[in-house]
Amino acid sequence: MALSKPWIDHFLVGPLQMRCSVVTDRASGDTIIIDGGDEPQRIIDWVDGFRGVGPNWTTGPENKEVAEQQFAPNRRVVALVNTHAHFDHSGFIPVLQAHYEVDWFLHPDDDYLQTLAQVSGRKYGLSLPEPAVADEPLVGGEVYTFGTIELSVLHTPGHTLGGCSLVLSTTDGPDHVFVGDTLFAGSVGRTDIANSGGDFEVLARSVHTQLWPLEDTTVVHPGHGPITTIGHEKRTNPFVGEPAGGAGNFGFGKYA
Repeated sequence: MALSKPWIDHFLVGPLQMRCSVVTDRASGDTIIIDGGDEPQRIIDWVDGFRGVGPNWTTGPENKEVAEQQFAPNRRVVALVNTHAHFDHSGFIPVLQAHYEVDWFLHPDDDYLQTLAQVSGRKYGLSLPEPAVADEPLVGGEVYTFGTIELSVLHTPGHTLGGCSLVLSTTDGPDHVFVGDTLFAGSVGRTDIANSGGDFEVLARSVHTQLWPLEDTTVVHPGHGPITTIGHEKRTNPFVGEPAGGAGNFGFGKYA
């Protein structure tokens, strides 16, 4: 079901400032965490009780007092969902799994990549827990219901084999799509990262066939960098938008 005025928090976490998105249904308090890859205690403290350092950006209450004034519900995390399995997006999922005791969803084509999270994190000086194992698969073309939150899953490989984009519909505003590292404001995800199955032709096809059909007003929440919209990227993105021509500009994107 579509949400009314979804409550979305953005946490820019870890050395690569990856965007973890926390989505809450204001009516029920049901909450999902998308790409909880780093700083898990910061996320837990805020979601559970507005403690500590809050989000970098939010459409919801900015502190406990405002939440009480707005009669915001207590949040209940019902699922963990990932767009893909690079370590900055998935490295600390085990901590969130242990705390919330909910299922973690990942596309199975990224299962092998997930086994490398700990090794990849060491290259950035990070000590990560043993890699998480997905509880449930994400399947492109399916609609998933997490409590009172529905996400439509688009399989958008190219940055990784199992990369997915997650569409959240609303009743009173633009829809939202959480794209991981498939699409950025003015760029796309890299396709040269080892063991990821990156392929720019595949990535461009994913964007053209899966993302461009979305409404132009759809808000794009990338894994790094500023938020944008589908319409803006269609018109201006130099890699996969109109400036690149119909086939796309075959090269590397900006972010990891």
